[in-house]
Amino acid sequence: MRWTPITRSELDDLLIDQLADCPSELRAAFVQSAIAPQKWSQFPYGDEGGGFWAVAVLGSKVLWYNDIEDGFNVSHFTEPGRIPDDEYWCQHDPLEWALPRLIGDPPGWRKGAPRPMT
Repeated sequence: MRWTPITRSELDDLLIDQLADCPSELRAAFVQSAIAPQKWSQFPYGDEGGGFWAVAVLGSKVLWYNDIEDGFNVSHFTEPGRIPDDEYWCQHDPLEWALPRLIGDPPGWRKGAPRPMT
């Protein structure tokens, strides 16, 4: 089966579903940084699909959906509308895992008191 890019409608449905799985503080962070989804170019991997869907921007970071790898990613950028070649990521992360990277919290971020490892 040949790969086809995700449509805007499919992306909207994915965002609704995955935002529902996020804790309220992550949903609030998304609302604060969300943009109207738009295709950002990325050479060479984004060329075939006309770019990747950017869904949020915070400072010099963009949250985007890699529909080739089926996951959300966060990249630094210097030129709005373009994901730099060396900032291409192929994570298979749901929105709940990618949002903390956008807002500056380390991977594995969780609110609450530390718990002993078992």
